[in-house]
Amino acid sequence: MRALRLTLGALGVAAGLYGAWSLRGVEWADWPSLLAFLAGGVVLHDFVLAPLVVGIGVLAARVVPTAWRAPMVVGLVVWGGLTLMAVPVLGRFGALPDNPTLLDRPYLASWAVGTAIVALAVVAAGLVRARRVAA
Repeated sequence: MRALRLTLGALGVAAGLYGAWSLRGVEWADWPSLLAFLAGGVVLHDFVLAPLVVGIGVLAARVVPTAWRAPMVVGLVVWGGLTLMAVPVLGRFGALPDNPTLLDRPYLASWAVGTAIVALAVVAAGLVRARRVAA
């Protein structure tokens, strides 16, 4: 376990160093907006997403049967990440009226298919776990 922790820690440090290295070309005039963007991500995560996930987890612990809790929580975390990744394209934030080739895919349908796959995986895992508990 210690080796795994050290490996994950080293990978995290390497990722942080790579991120710092990639910032070397940022102009001084862009730093305020960059810092606001990074701070916004922290605020969004710590004050919106994390409490929401914890609240859903607490509610689920009271309502959802034991065998279904872990698959449901994993499914919510995966679906939440999928949805956060889809927000820019679902909102068409990069679309330009003079270039119809930007954002020309069926993003809503793709997000719905991804959501369905996550839901099916949760149901499958929940059924397997429920069957193990019953046996």
